[in-house]
Order: sequence, then structure tokens, then C-alpha cells
Amino acid sequence: MKTAAAYIRVSTDDQIEYSPDSQLKAIRDYARKNDMILPEEYVFIDEGISGRKAEKRPEFMKMIGTAKIKPKQFDVILLWKFSRFARNREDSIVYKSMLRKQCGIDVISVSEQLGEDKTSILIEALIEAMDEYYSINLAEEVRRGMTEKAQRGEVVSTPPFGYDVKNNVFIPNTEAAPIVKMIFEKYLSGQGCLEIAKELNKMGIKTKYGNKWENRGVEYVLRNVVYTGKLTWTPVKTKTRDYNCKDTIISCGMHEPIIDQETFDKVQSMIIEKKKLFPKHSRQSSNEFMLKGFLKCSNCGGSLVYATNDRVQCNRYSKGTCEVSHSVSLSKLNESVISALKNDLETQQFNIYKKSKEEQDNKDITPTLIAKERKKLERVKEAYEAGIDSLEEYRINKEKILETIAELEKNKKPESNPKDDLQKLSKTIKKSLDILEDENCSESIKNITLRSFVRQIVYMKKTRSIEILYQI
Repeated sequence: MKTAAAYIRVSTDDQIEYSPDSQLKAIRDYARKNDMILPEEYVFIDEGISGRKAEKRPEFMKMIGTAKIKPKQFDVILLWKFSRFARNREDSIVYKSMLRKQCGIDVISVSEQLGEDKTSILIEALIEAMDEYYSINLAEEVRRGMTEKAQRGEVVSTPPFGYDVKNNVFIPNTEAAPIVKMIFEKYLSGQGCLEIAKELNKMGIKTKYGNKWENRGVEYVLRNVVYTGKLTWTPVKTKTRDYNCKDTIISCGMHEPIIDQETFDKVQSMIIEKKKLFPKHSRQSSNEFMLKGFLKCSNCGGSLVYATNDRVQCNRYSKGTCEVSHSVSLSKLNESVISALKNDLETQQFNIYKKSKEEQDNKDITPTLIAKERKKLERVKEAYEAGIDSLEEYRINKEKILETIAELEKNKKPESNPKDDLQKLSKTIKKSLDILEDENCSESIKNITLRSFVRQIVYMKKTRSIEILYQI
């Protein structure tokens, strides 16, 4: 008797015939008629998700991950239609080939029965090509319709900060619209985006999505032409926020402007002039330093990054979302870290990072595999008691599973001893200090050395001290 998995996907709420329940019912009927067991834990459902990209379907990727586990957990994947598996031929070919060749798992459509002869390969490829054509064509039709609406000045996107939408028209929000005006006024008065963001956060004003303001959020408001009574629509995807994309459609909207055109144009001119003075990435640095990637802000938990003149600063403070500056000299931090390492080594008082249950499970999956084998043991017993398997089949299946469990038990990692772990950590720190204090050793080597036993280092601004969180 084969063990089956089911994959179900629906992309829209109005697909009644494609609903998860109707797909699952068809799959269960097929499994029952073909003497297959379909355990609940092997039913994978992606609801309201497109089939164009596999990596954007969490349950699909979970199913693929489960399929890779050795020994294999199921023998076949059942679908209602091949279009549920993928609407991208590249994904379909890659994953089906991997499942069949590497995992020994077949993919079967319960409503599109194919024979076992060679012509079935051509039929399956034709079905997948038609599904992909349908998906691409539908996307193009939707894009074309939205482009036509944008050209007519109709709303095709969610309202930006400062507006609500009613009867398909943007209307100024009585609370947020004055804030938009304030942002423009402050920028015209000489304040920068970062300074405005900090002021908004101090006032307790949140963004449209309830987050703190950052300098880029303020700039987005300042450069958004929607506030002048116009509407924009970019039918093509862009990797970054492009304010001057040649494909962007700008049309006259039916909504009330919050900012007059003259004020908007003045702000755009000021932004352009400032961009000339401070080119993109001009403040980025490739400096390597011993504590790179470890330092955390005690106020917000953000990372301390290289600023300038051998100093680090909170990344979120630079963006305006952290209110406390953590600017500090790297040389002083290096001395503090080495001093703290020596002190912890002497007192044997280590602040150890406690791994989450998920991290512990990922470290050794053997117990999980054993538990799954025991479930399989229960299922073969149920199959025997139900009269599906003969006594001889039950005996053979039981022996195979018990052999697998015994093999897994041999490979099971022993539980770690806390005392042994601390001794090992002490030895590692002692050896590492020679490298960390060596003036001839590169900063990169020192950084790699720290990564073997340190998880993070928190800089406490008020006390000008540090806290080291160790990892074992």
C-alpha cells in the first residue's frame, strides 16, 4: 500500500469548483479507489496564492522539503489538476524531475488521467503549456484593464498616506492630510527628511501601516505626485522605487489636491539639488572591523554600523526610527570587548544564548524522523486490521519500519552536557584571545574568530558598557 501526499492550491476566493474542499474530496476518492493512504499531515494547502512562482507558495515548498527527507515519507503526490502544481513550465519540469529521479515520488493528476506509455509525456507537457498560457494571458488582460483605467484617471491602487478612498475616488483624511502639508512646509523651511522623520516619531505620528517614520518614507511623501490631484500607475515591475520610470502613466485624478503644484515643484527642485550634493551610496563604507555584525543598540535593538572616523552608530538612528544616538569609538569598544571576555573567563559567568525549540529541532531532526516512522508503524497496523493488507504484508512492512527506527536510533546525537559545553567555551575564548589581541592579525580574521563563540554584543549607552551574548 502506497502512502500519498495531497497538494491543493486556489488562487481566488470565487473559484468554487476549485475550492480546497472540492479538490480534497476528489483526491481522497482517488486515493481510496487506488488503495492509497493519505495522512492528514501530508495534506498541503496554499489558499489565495498564484501558481506562477513556486518559492512564493509556503505549503508547496514545505511539501518539497518533506519529500527530500530520507527515508521518504510518501510515494506519490496527488493533485486535482496539473495546473494546481505549477503554471510555470520551468518550475513544473524542475520539481517533477527532482521528485521522480531523486526522491522516487510520482506526481499524479486525479482528474487528468494519463497512461504509462511514452505519448503521455507529450500530453502532460501540452496540458502544462496550456495552463501557463492561460496564466500569462490572464495577467496581461488584468494589466491592460488597469492601464486603461489609469489613463482615464480612475483609481487603480490603494490610497497613499493622507487619503482615504470612497466610491473609487481618493478623499483627504481629516487627520493625515494636514500632516502631509506639514511635511512639505518643514522641508521648504530647510529641514531634511531624517530630521522630519525624527520629529514625526516624537509626535507619535505613525505611517499609513502603523510603523515609525524613516527618511525614505518622508521622501516618498515629498515626491508623490498624487498629492497634487494626479494619479499614477506603473504597469511594469521595478526592483526599486523609481520616481521617474518612463513607463509610469500620470493622469488627472478626480480627487482634491492636498498640495498645490507650485509648492510641489519647489520641493522637487530642492530634492534634486540635495541629491547632487550627496550622491547615492556616498556614505556607505566597506571598512572591515573586528566587531562587524555583532553590535546591537541597547535602545531599539538595531545594528550598530560603521559611520565615519573609526566610529559606529545605530542604523535605525541614522534612519530616524531610534531616538538615542549610540555613536562610539571602535577602538574603545574593542578594548571593552577584550576586557569583558577576560573577566567572563575568570568568573566563569557566561550569558549563553538560549536556542528556540525550532532551532533545536533543526539541529538534529532524527527524533522527528523516528516519530514519523512510529506513525507509519501505526498506519500499517491499521491497514492490516482493516483487511487492506494481509498478515504477511503487515509483517514485512513492520520489519522494514522497525529496521529504519533502529538505524535512526544509532545515528541519534547524544544530548549535550552543560558542564562540558562551558569547559569547551572557556577553552575557545582562551585560544581566541591570542588572535584578538594580535596587532598583526587582520580585522577580518578577528571577526571570523569571534563568530565561533559570540552571537551578539549589546552596547549600553547610559552606562557606556557592553553585554556579550555567547553561543555554544
